[in-house]
Formats: sequence, C-alpha cells, structure tokens
Amino acid sequence: MRTRRISGRQLKADILSLLQQDDFNQALATIEQLPARQAVNPLFSFFYHVDEKIRWRAIVAMGVVVAHLSATDLESARVVMRRLMWNLNDESGGIGWGSPEAMGEILARSPILAEEFSHILVSYLCEEMNFLEHEGLQRGLLWGLSRLAEKNPERVQSAGSSLVPFFMSPDPTLRGLAGKAATAIGGDSAKQARKSLSNDQAIVRTFIHSRFLETTVAGLLSLPSDDFR
Repeated sequence: MRTRRISGRQLKADILSLLQQDDFNQALATIEQLPARQAVNPLFSFFYHVDEKIRWRAIVAMGVVVAHLSATDLESARVVMRRLMWNLNDESGGIGWGSPEAMGEILARSPILAEEFSHILVSYLCEEMNFLEHEGLQRGLLWGLSRLAEKNPERVQSAGSSLVPFFMSPDPTLRGLAGKAATAIGGDSAKQARKSLSNDQAIVRTFIHSRFLETTVAGLLSLPSDDFR
C-alpha cells in the first residue's frame, strides 16, 4: 500500500499548528513521525517567522527531523547540512538566520552527523577559517556550539581557545553563551570562563530547555545540561 503524500501547503499548515501547541514535547514526537524529507522545507521557512517562539521551535524540530533522517537516509540528512552551510556562505545572498543554531541542534542529536560536520561548525568561530562576523549569527553559533558541547564535548574541543575572546564582548549574550559552551567543553577555556564571568550579572535572554529563559551571564554558566528527548 502506497503512503499518501501530503501536499506542501497542508504539511506546512500542520507543522505550524504543531509548533504552536502548548505541549511542545508531544508536538516534537508528532513531527518526528512526519515524512522527514518533506518536513524540512516548511521548517526552514519557519526560521524566518515573525514569532520568535515559532522560530526557535522550528530550529529544535529541525534537529529532531534531521537526526531521524540520518538514521534512515543519511545522504538526505547530509544534503540538509550542506544547505545550512550554504545559507551561511556569503555567496548565498542571505544572512542565514537560524542556520548555526540548527546545525548545533542536529549535531547534538545525531552522532553520525556530528562525526562528519562538527569541525565545520567550529570553523565558523575561527578567524583564519570561516569566521562569522555578524553578531546575530555569532549568537546563534555560540548557542549551537553550546548545545553540541553539552552532548558531545569531544567534538568541539578545538573551539575552546576561540571562545575566550568572546568573554570580553560588550554583548552579554555573546559572553554568556561563550561561557556556557566553554564550561561544557572543560579544560583551560572553562577555567577562564569561570574567572572572567562568574560575577557577571548582566541579564541574558535565550532559549534553553525548549523555553525562553532570562538569567545572568554568570547564571548561564551554572545551568544544567539541556534535556535531550
């Protein structure tokens, strides 16, 4: 019996409805059961939604969908990763909102993709490689690195020294997320993060544990690792 293909418009409406649900964990379980290759395009479109809750939930859902895809159709999952990389390329003509966060979320959930693509995510932090100069993208990158570091710190060990300059950033979100990532990685960068940021009381608002959280820079360093459903 052939599986009925859902129209693109209907699938997009269905996914939006799921992203709006109060019980996001249940919504993610439902999204994971959708045709993964079809779900990718609607999720990409929601990276640019006017509602920031929808944007962030789409990023998390992309992680769930592509991690699932990597276990069933690895090459298609790689295509999604390359598309995220293209979005961060100057030649793409866009800014790539949501792409570094989505990369981190996917790699945190898929060990096989993390093995192949973690070094690419780290390269966006390095000035001699693919450094992202846009502060908005830097926030997303540090969020993605932190997400991956909490799950698989050995994959981002090389990022430690490149995080340290962000501890002096005038942007408290950059300081906090860099410190959070460094703490998860451990080693010298974690020691430097504690030394530089443990008394930093600047307020940061970010998306952690599938919800928005407002805390201090110092508070971010002491948060427990995110939950992985």
